[in-house]
Amino acid sequence: MEVLPLSIKRVLERLDHYVVENEKTARRFIKKAAPSKEQSELRLRVLNKYTPTEEWIELLEPCLHGADLGLISEAGCPGIADPGAELVQLAHENGIRVRPLVGPSSIVLALMGSGMNGQNFAFQGYLPIEKDERRKRIRECEKRSRTTGETQIFIETPYRNQKLFDELVGQLSPETRLCLALDLTGASERLETRTAGQWKSMRPELPKEPALFLIDAR
Repeated sequence: MEVLPLSIKRVLERLDHYVVENEKTARRFIKKAAPSKEQSELRLRVLNKYTPTEEWIELLEPCLHGADLGLISEAGCPGIADPGAELVQLAHENGIRVRPLVGPSSIVLALMGSGMNGQNFAFQGYLPIEKDERRKRIRECEKRSRTTGETQIFIETPYRNQKLFDELVGQLSPETRLCLALDLTGASERLETRTAGQWKSMRPELPKEPALFLIDAR
């Protein structure tokens, strides 16, 4: 509860129906955030990248019968680089009111702490896995940042943090600023902005924690 407002706790105590990415971890989260909630009252349905699209409307059945439904993501904010975005769109199409709740967003927190352009920025999500395509995309994003002043923000799965970081340091111009935002709001939080040239001389080893990478080539 160090990073979630009390309003979230109240919602968790009230809701019985949820769509989640992983039932086990979702139950653990609800139990920790709202310990008075009876686990036996919870009705959880799973939505992940393997859920067939024809089953999505079934996930909204509680709403279609007058009940409220919560969407919980494994990390980050629901609907941001998250399969829940499609479910939210389906809710709009079926006249279901959507209410986003206040909570920490690693994208916004990273931008706030980076010292980079916060008035003009783009979240690029995940870069291509294939090496040549990834390098091409990095160069394109750097050029876009240099031309427009737009901060470029990337995310990566924790086990590929080091690979992407090394690729960014190797492909970016030495004067381009690169921000490493690691495990924000977590125990091993690290937030540093340096030029790619400075990072290259440091060669840090990154832990397998949630991370964001931001570049500013102005």
